[in-house]
Amino acid sequence: MLPFINIPFEYASSIIGASPDELKLIFSFILSYPLCGVLKRIPDSKPAYKNLFIIGVSAFYLVGLFSLWDGVRTVAISAVGTYAIAQNISGPLMPWISFVFLMVHLSINQIQRQMLGDPGVIDITGAQMVLVMKLSAFCWNVADGRVPESELSDLQKEKALKQLPKPMDFAAWVLFFPSLFGGPAFDFVDYTKWIECTMFDLPPGVDPSKKPPTRKKRKIPRSGTPAMWKAAEGGFWIFLFLQLSGYVGTDVFTGDKFLTFGFFKRVWFLYLLGFTSRLKYYGVWALTEGACILSGLGYNGVDQATGKVSWNKLENVNPWGVETAQNSRAYLGNWNMNTNNWLRNYIYLRVTPKGKKPGFRASMATFVTSAFWHGFYPGYYLTFVAASFIQTIAKNCRRYFRPFFVNPVTGNPTSSKKYYDALSWFVTQFTLCFVTAPFIILSFQDSLLVWSRVYFYALVAIGGMMGFFASPAKPYLKRQIEIRAARANGGNKLERKLSSDTLSQQPVLGLPPDPQRDFEEAMKEIREEFDARQTKGPGRAATMPVLRTKEEL
Repeated sequence: MLPFINIPFEYASSIIGASPDELKLIFSFILSYPLCGVLKRIPDSKPAYKNLFIIGVSAFYLVGLFSLWDGVRTVAISAVGTYAIAQNISGPLMPWISFVFLMVHLSINQIQRQMLGDPGVIDITGAQMVLVMKLSAFCWNVADGRVPESELSDLQKEKALKQLPKPMDFAAWVLFFPSLFGGPAFDFVDYTKWIECTMFDLPPGVDPSKKPPTRKKRKIPRSGTPAMWKAAEGGFWIFLFLQLSGYVGTDVFTGDKFLTFGFFKRVWFLYLLGFTSRLKYYGVWALTEGACILSGLGYNGVDQATGKVSWNKLENVNPWGVETAQNSRAYLGNWNMNTNNWLRNYIYLRVTPKGKKPGFRASMATFVTSAFWHGFYPGYYLTFVAASFIQTIAKNCRRYFRPFFVNPVTGNPTSSKKYYDALSWFVTQFTLCFVTAPFIILSFQDSLLVWSRVYFYALVAIGGMMGFFASPAKPYLKRQIEIRAARANGGNKLERKLSSDTLSQQPVLGLPPDPQRDFEEAMKEIREEFDARQTKGPGRAATMPVLRTKEEL
């Protein structure tokens, strides 16, 4: 750490209440904006200079600002180890070897942080979580570059690496300073397109007049305005977080004063706890995304009709989508989008054998990966388990209640649909604020204490709804939906259309889309395996070599 650099942050900490390390983290996000302005002005023809600048700034953040010498070692172990695995191991197991190496390394540091027990101290685990996503994806991209393109999906073809990158390019990608501590994660091919400026080439057939404006001889389009809007948004969320965090800290819920509140006030405070906690992430992710936009890396193409540039390539959260979500899938789908993409593209779809549909094993592997990636606090697992059941209930509610509020022929909402939407929002938000509380509280004992102080209302509702959909009510609702649809269609049965729920059977943030279906598939697989062994058992025993004694010989 540079001499005296901690003094202003300690002074600000005494006024604001946040820890010096937390203030330094926010300072690093803000400082990235002018530094990205410098990075953008390094000539496009000098990519090596850009790489050196990126590495130098990240070194300052790690050592000069935070004195994270152990963090430098951690980043080096993960990056060098991954590069060595990709370089020296061939075959289909290479990405999985790298994945296990990265996850074990992360888990060790997660456990050490948990034992330290001081959330106000910034360590390397946040950056390491981003690295796990980047580096594990990197190995899959290298592996994809070694197989015929006919075996790859369109996305895999786009991300595949035909050869290993130069160490300097690789190091700069690993240490890309705008996203070093808080993300967003992105694939190496995106970094290559950015530093070579091929990202900004117009696709074939696009009118050259639609090319976005640039300054001087730079190929990177002007991005100052969208970056500043993101910075302002991030600043707003951080300001709101600082204003509210003092009123709804976790100690409020475990203290005796909380018991003096009525039930509805307790639930309202529980909602505010979740909302306030989300504000911090809204702010951090908006600030880091804005810095990436300023560097040009957030560029996501040009609208061919209007010529408007899109800068949402690295968008990680949609606050409006989260806060207005009417079901758990929309809520989670708008949260931590890059982690969602990583879990889907590099865990869920990779576990599934080619030619087969993802099933129980893919869902379980994704669930376990998401849980371990977050850490080992008991509160995380209380949230994950409860949320997985909510996924099933939300799907059933949408499938068996929503059809009564839309026209079965046209699909247009009825006049009463707004009441269904309002109730869906209310139930979703106030159920998930209960379920996500342990994710914030962390400890098992305190999580159960807080849940008990609101009488486990969401767990009671979950149990009730699971029982409801396991009762004759479910087939009754199904019959009523079919009757209603037939009446609207002149007595003819309507062909069932695939809903968005049916089409979206992939996990969100590692949570299985339908735990009940996954459990049934698991039981089916176990029965089939058992039956197969029973069938093959006698035949296999008859063909096995028999050891004979000396007397028999």
